[in-house]
Amino acid sequence: MFAHDADSSATHQTAVVYPLQPSSIHQVVPLARFVERRAARRLWIGQSLTVESHQVFAALAGMGLRLPCATGVALAPLRHPYLAAVEARSVAALTGEPFVAGIGLGAPEFQRMVRSEPYDRPRTAALEFAADMRALLSGQPVRHRGRYHDVDTRLQPFHAPPVEIGLGVLRPRMARTAGGVADVAITWMTPPDYVRDTLLPELAAGAAESGTAAPRVATVVHVALARPGRDIDEVAFRGAGTHLGAAHYTDMLRKAGLAVDASDPKAGARALLRSGVFVTGTAQEIAEALRHYRNCGVDEVILNPAGVMLTEGVHSAIADLEEIFDAEGAADHG
Repeated sequence: MFAHDADSSATHQTAVVYPLQPSSIHQVVPLARFVERRAARRLWIGQSLTVESHQVFAALAGMGLRLPCATGVALAPLRHPYLAAVEARSVAALTGEPFVAGIGLGAPEFQRMVRSEPYDRPRTAALEFAADMRALLSGQPVRHRGRYHDVDTRLQPFHAPPVEIGLGVLRPRMARTAGGVADVAITWMTPPDYVRDTLLPELAAGAAESGTAAPRVATVVHVALARPGRDIDEVAFRGAGTHLGAAHYTDMLRKAGLAVDASDPKAGARALLRSGVFVTGTAQEIAEALRHYRNCGVDEVILNPAGVMLTEGVHSAIADLEEIFDAEGAADHG
């Protein structure tokens, strides 16, 4: 049995992602203060190639913002599992909070840039990496000669809050892998019905094969209020365009029934809006859409304000998040 959700006492079940690559800690502070003020479930940050993500969390902790945090996701091609375990445990120790170490493989194009060639067996790469991280974090000696890395050591004994292992999941085969090794399956831009009908059965099957509990699901959801004068098509394109130009994301969305193509991210953004995968409307309408994600089996909804942040700035993004959190709270107490 894997670790239980170590921070189930959080007062709000909705999390927030800082969706950009910061060049200064001060760019992240306003959103971190929002997470603290509203007792959001945790602050997520993806892989930053400017100021590295784990160092952002450490800097926030040094400023007194000791928040539950997660990487969504840190890229495995950049690190050895031993370093990944040290980084994750360091954040847990510095924040004093449980940490979700979300790991992903990145696009094949990125893998080629840093490894000379993509992983020829992505599921094996993810399984090896996550399993070795888990074993190292448990404190046991690890002796593993793998296809992509070797480990023959143990972590220095050191007490810290627990670290959970997350795996980035978009498609069924990786969901099967995550089901057998992860505490958290991290999905990004995945339609809620696709999570329920396609990913959850594979997560359960992978868990059954390994004799473990199925991981919970954390899903990153693009959100933006429909405000007077706001060009929601442009907001959706700016927020999601990069991922909509990536083959593995558009393949996932086509599997979910959306007519998207990596060659036309603007059309893809319109498709996200039409389908409701990019969630917009009033705060109350957004809260209702987020409830549908939860009804489809998503345990942790992670709000992504990238579109508003890129078009109007962080303070407009936080204003949207404030209203969404208020609407969710009102619905919970209605």
